Amino acid sequence: MQRRDFIRRGTLTGLLAGAVGPAARPLAALSSGPAPRRLANGDIRLSSNENPLGISEAARQAVIEAITVANRYPRDQQDALVGQLAAAYGVAPAQIVMGVGSSEVLQMAIQAFAGPRTRLVLADPTYEDAITYQRTHPYEMLKVPLDSDHAHDLGRMREAVGSDGRPAVVYICNPNNPTGGITPSSAVDDWIREARENVFFIVDEAYIEYVDDPAYHTALPWVADRPNVLVVKTFSKVYGMAGLRLGYGIAHPATAARLADFVAKNNTNQLALAAAGACFGDEALIRKSVQVNQDAKAATQGVLDELGLEYLPTQTNFIMHRISGDLGQYRNRMAEAGLLVGRPFPPMLEWNRVSFGLPEDMDRFAETLREFRQKGWV
Repeated sequence: MQRRDFIRRGTLTGLLAGAVGPAARPLAALSSGPAPRRLANGDIRLSSNENPLGISEAARQAVIEAITVANRYPRDQQDALVGQLAAAYGVAPAQIVMGVGSSEVLQMAIQAFAGPRTRLVLADPTYEDAITYQRTHPYEMLKVPLDSDHAHDLGRMREAVGSDGRPAVVYICNPNNPTGGITPSSAVDDWIREARENVFFIVDEAYIEYVDDPAYHTALPWVADRPNVLVVKTFSKVYGMAGLRLGYGIAHPATAARLADFVAKNNTNQLALAAAGACFGDEALIRKSVQVNQDAKAATQGVLDELGLEYLPTQTNFIMHRISGDLGQYRNRMAEAGLLVGRPFPPMLEWNRVSFGLPEDMDRFAETLREFRQKGWV
């Protein structure tokens, strides 16, 4: 081994060990070990819609190798990933904007289209980021309750947008978080087709890989000639990269350029870009993630059926189910049993969202629910 190679490899191993403390695993273990199932205190986290499998082996190895270029700005690597995504989706690289998770893409969209007369229209409940990011902007926010099927009530959302010509931003999380169901894509298409140019649609497709309902399809075709549509995607869910923070939006070139004005320069990082490039489009990984999710879903629905607990149909990696009693108390009791379950989603405070872990994690969840039933808690 040449001296410079020895120094490079030794330094890399030392940096990794120093970063995580003296109990760090060897570099080889980092490249091949499974994702940790439990938190450091032994708890199982079923609260954040994460992929329990972790990143793929190819992504893991790519992260390790990318550490050697951590001293370089990621412009070239980001351009390479954008080209990879553009080729896969059949769009131009200029139509893609990268974000620190899909959350940043939502943030830049809310910022880019804010205005003192602009309405922000969204479902209630839905993913909260659009609500959070509008707080410092002069939106008139209008929350529209879900319909009787717990889908977006597009009719009432249209009414909220209004016919007075005022600009609007419409956020559609489809499948919806936290309820897990879909809004039929044909209905979304109808609205986009008929909407004014100053009605801007943000369609969040974070969970698209899990969907098997034929009533659902991507909104991506609209971006070809509609500057008022943004499709948001993420590496956090099926690819297991929630902690690496990488998402992206796909839009008309003019819209992508406008969004780019609200992006921090060099916002992505080398490790996330490397992992994404290594795993994007990996059909075996997607199939495995989806199958494990289906198995966990079956185990969860089985115990909910057994106990007669109502739940909502889900096309995601989580499920919303009814509880009895106080939600805070229920969550605390689950935490005492070593299971961290979902946060409150007003106004659905008689429901709890539980994310799917590995099937054996959901077996543990099932055992805990049965114990709660014996104690009269559910």
